[in-house]
Amino acid sequence: MTLAVEQVADPPPTEADEALLSINNVEVIFNDVILVLRGISLDARKGKVTALLGANGAGKSTTLKAIAGLLLTEDGEISRGTVTYDGRDVTYAAADRKVRDGIFLVMEGRGIIQDMTIRDNLRLGAFTRPDARVEAEIEQVYRFFPRLKERTGLAGYLSGGEQQMLAIGRAMMAKPRLIMMDEPSMGLSPLLVKEVFGIIRRLNRELGISILLVEQNANMALKIADYGYIMENGKIVLDGPAEELMRNEDVKEFYLGGGEERRSFLNVKSFRRRKRWL
Repeated sequence: MTLAVEQVADPPPTEADEALLSINNVEVIFNDVILVLRGISLDARKGKVTALLGANGAGKSTTLKAIAGLLLTEDGEISRGTVTYDGRDVTYAAADRKVRDGIFLVMEGRGIIQDMTIRDNLRLGAFTRPDARVEAEIEQVYRFFPRLKERTGLAGYLSGGEQQMLAIGRAMMAKPRLIMMDEPSMGLSPLLVKEVFGIIRRLNRELGISILLVEQNANMALKIADYGYIMENGKIVLDGPAEELMRNEDVKEFYLGGGEERRSFLNVKSFRRRKRWL
């Protein structure tokens, strides 16, 4: 006698499980010779914080610039693969088009205009939006960053932490759906790092903005992230839910203050390597 087995279909993915941004097998080359990204694939999910971790030179900043459309300024280009945003191929879309579509990059080093006032820096963030209610939205930024409202001088006189807050506030003015942040903790004291990461989490939870976070402070990044990827030599070598990565012994050793014996994930046999080629 044969028993009939009822097959239960997997539940459809919810909106929170869907990728707002997908990078599929992307290669980036500079000056027609130097291959920096070697077939990288990752997703940034809607309404989630995604962390991209790795050592200096791994290709993290290049990944963000490829998404933002800024490679041409450094004689770089995407030579293979696709970048998909909200279901549309934006691989070769212009940088200003991507900002209008809701992708904003807060670059390493903040990039504020130091000889302009704080309010004028914030107004710059809304330049792509003809419908912007600028003053009302500046007040919303001040609710997140009350310290900026107290400062009346030029942006160049702000402390490092305040400049980082201004850079994030300027991104908010563009009303993005996805904010990419490149090393937001760089040069900040531990107390300010904790404050900035708290603000990033608030942006995600209260405003629903998806975050793609590049950060060397892996401990702080994984604490606020939902999902994480680890890069090495232009490739993704490990990925998973942030909680799992924090429990992973190899991640602890390399990125969370572990031992010094191993030097590269390439020599580790215990981690799960995902195929990233077509």
